[in-house]
Amino acid sequence: MRSHDYWVYILTNKHCTTLYIGITNDIVCRLYQHRYGEVESFTRRYRLNRLVWVEHFRNVNDAIACEKKLKGWRRDRKIALVEETNPQWVDLSDEWEQQPRFYDRSWATEEMI
Repeated sequence: MRSHDYWVYILTNKHCTTLYIGITNDIVCRLYQHRYGEVESFTRRYRLNRLVWVEHFRNVNDAIACEKKLKGWRRDRKIALVEETNPQWVDLSDEWEQQPRFYDRSWATEEMI
């Protein structure tokens, strides 16, 4: 059986004034998109690019349930969740060795058209 990976995560901005809760099946790629504003979105508008909380799931339904639960929480409860595991609010992705590589192979011109 193929293993599946899903992450529910919380992002914030430089001053920790805004929180964003998201879900993805490729955390490295998604963080890259948030960090470099590749998608016109709430996270781009408010410069939410610091990963302050993340939880891994193998089952997509569990991940979706967690995301929905967290989105229903009041702000103070979300802050308490982050501070429980990350009291300094450091960017957890800064410690990751693996960074996204989108152009690992050379593309033939025909494939790009």
